[in-house]
Amino acid sequence: MHSLIAGQQNPTLATYAKQNEVTLRITASGSEKAAVARLLDETEQQVLHLAGQYFYGYGDDNSLEQVVVQLLQQRHLTITAAESLTSGLFQSTLANVAGASQIFSGGFVTYAATTKEQLVNVPAATIATHGVVSKETAVAMATGAQRQLQTDLAISFTGVAGPDELEGHPAGFFWLGLALPDGRVLTRSVQFSSSRNSVRDYAVKSGLKLIYDYFQG
Repeated sequence: MHSLIAGQQNPTLATYAKQNEVTLRITASGSEKAAVARLLDETEQQVLHLAGQYFYGYGDDNSLEQVVVQLLQQRHLTITAAESLTSGLFQSTLANVAGASQIFSGGFVTYAATTKEQLVNVPAATIATHGVVSKETAVAMATGAQRQLQTDLAISFTGVAGPDELEGHPAGFFWLGLALPDGRVLTRSVQFSSSRNSVRDYAVKSGLKLIYDYFQG
């Protein structure tokens, strides 16, 4: 992307930084409409090639959560969440999207180990053996939430917001679990060093991206 920005003339490529996200704007000028459209199309293809898996949609008012809600709506799938690290931020982010109630009826904030056991039936032995911040706990949280609310999908978040480490894991480390309709659970671990709130925001965006990637096959 740097090569496109550094060498730009016409079209121009502008970047707009958001929290843990970037918007790109392509602007072309010229006297012939067809020529301008061609310039825009060529640059767009270069951007898509470089952005690859990180690109999710178009529009000034678009967001990853909007795209995910639309994908769930189009496929008539429901989702819930079990959140430890993010303390409900994923659910509130999803619920801010108009029409989210069609695919999301509620979820769980399971901040303490005992709450994970009580609300989404994470086995105490799983936590005792593997720890709260583990792939195994993320899987158990996701599948437990899925069973509790009988949804098609369920996502879990467990990790270390900081500033201190937990169970030997540094601040900013977290696990995601995504329980699927066919019984599989996708997992992803992430290390992101920043403030507590930025880590939580990045975790939510990572969760949304995990769902998005699932739909992309």
